[in-house]
Amino acid sequence: MEISKAELASAAAAAGAQSNELRGAEILVKALQAEGVKYIWGYPGGAVLHIYDAFYKQDTIQHVLVRHEQAAVHAADGYARATGDVGVALVTSGPGLTNAVTGIATAYMDSIPMVIISGQVPTAAIGQDAFQECDTVGITRPIVKHNFLVKDVRDMATVMKKAFHIARSGRPGPVVVDVPKDISYNKTPYNGYPESIEMRSYNPVRKGHGGQIRKALQLLLTAKRPYIYTGGGVLLGNAVQELRTLVDMLGYPVTNTLMGLGAYPATERKFLGMLGMHGTLEANNTMQNCDVLLAVGARFDDRVIGNPKHFAQNERKIIHIDIDPSSISKRVKVDVPIVGDVKDVLTELISMIRDSQLKPDDKALSAWWETIEGWRSRDCLAYDKGNGDVIKPQMVIETLWNMTCDADAYITSDVGQHQMWAAQYYKFNEPRRWINSGGLGTMGVGIPYAMGIKLAKPESEVFCVTGEGSVQMCIQELSTCLQYNTPIKVLSLNNRYLGMVRQWQEIEYSGRYSHSYMDALPNFVKLAEAYGHVGMLIERPQDVEPALREARKLKDRTVFIDFRTDPTENVFPMVRAGKGITEMLLATEDL
Repeated sequence: MEISKAELASAAAAAGAQSNELRGAEILVKALQAEGVKYIWGYPGGAVLHIYDAFYKQDTIQHVLVRHEQAAVHAADGYARATGDVGVALVTSGPGLTNAVTGIATAYMDSIPMVIISGQVPTAAIGQDAFQECDTVGITRPIVKHNFLVKDVRDMATVMKKAFHIARSGRPGPVVVDVPKDISYNKTPYNGYPESIEMRSYNPVRKGHGGQIRKALQLLLTAKRPYIYTGGGVLLGNAVQELRTLVDMLGYPVTNTLMGLGAYPATERKFLGMLGMHGTLEANNTMQNCDVLLAVGARFDDRVIGNPKHFAQNERKIIHIDIDPSSISKRVKVDVPIVGDVKDVLTELISMIRDSQLKPDDKALSAWWETIEGWRSRDCLAYDKGNGDVIKPQMVIETLWNMTCDADAYITSDVGQHQMWAAQYYKFNEPRRWINSGGLGTMGVGIPYAMGIKLAKPESEVFCVTGEGSVQMCIQELSTCLQYNTPIKVLSLNNRYLGMVRQWQEIEYSGRYSHSYMDALPNFVKLAEAYGHVGMLIERPQDVEPALREARKLKDRTVFIDFRTDPTENVFPMVRAGKGITEMLLATEDL
């Protein structure tokens, strides 16, 4: 019996459709490839084995096997902070997801663009208390920008497109995509990855309101005591050049938050240092006494302004530029709110200033600078350099800065005293070079952050400034460093205490050091060597610089330097809880 041409065409079409069918896991991998993902950090488990099988069949994305899911998310987070790209992590269901929660919350608090893919039990088993089941959507809802449960394999490509779009646009943040095991296995015809996506309920504003920007212009140019206060939003919005142009054009003083360091060069005279709880005297006094404050990509958080009632005592006009309307007037009432992308708004503001007939009041500005220089002359970051018997932690950071100020270097930190000393004494002149956990204050991020950056920037030097407490929370990732050849330099400022806890206990609890002393520390040199790396123990101030030089020479090795630092040293300046930002302790004698 002869087959007609129509039947042949129909059979060919059917065969073509069948051959174009892909499993959900394969579509997921194609989505990542389409988004330009180069690295993914993860840990396999039963619910994600189909996804891992799909990864086995491709060679464009490198998977990095971490030793703990928390580190997977932190490493992807560090990568995102340093590059501006979306970081991607992959974890299995149940404990895989719950282990990742700290990393997700860390990224959420600092508005970092990330996509976290989690495995889930098969759809038929959801809600049945299946092995390694947990309510991923419910658990992560408060700590993500958005989350998805993929219920149909036909939705996989669209969900992934939405996830990346939400993660990187507007105010960035982490997005979780929960994939049941059967969805990753099921097949569906694949017609390519969507080129664009439209979401009716999600349309972040980019362009600022022209009338509001003109109001801001008027206030800025008629100010007698102006101040520019910037946060992490300037870095996230890639508005560093616009900020620098604005500051240099106006000649106004500028400060950065902990998350905004590097937005304006720290070695420039107009930069007053970091402000806030451990900010400089001049930065905090200028914040309190200015008459016009321009806040850009910052959120007036408790570590920056201290007691809101104290902050409100002085009258000032506040202009606040932010992509997220919910951040404006949240803690401090502002006079000129401008919702929009900081880069676009600053560009328009600069253009208006250039065209304006108004010019800054040079006489008033000169007097304002004279006042600021009086505060700066106090040298609030001075510390005792006369004791040659003990290593001062500040001296380690200053030595590192002097050695690397002209190098292509990235500094990560954990959380605690060492973090504040790094922020105070390392002068960040470029953006995205200071990688730390701000909003959540997560110990253990330092090594995973450094791993993520070193993969992204293999030719750069990457230093992790940590403490003997923080570093033990993710120290197992030294194994990952060896496997994936990410030679980082770990500088542990080891004072044998949970330093920031000890400092608070000294100041607020009359020296009752409850469980802040580390009684059973490992031999970090031997531990580093056990992981296949180089370990150094440094106990004398004169050995600090030679040790750092030696570590830098070992370009292809991870080096762990255990600096035994002064256990009594405190971070100053300091604003105590409940106090105003000008009510500062400048040294131990202020206690």
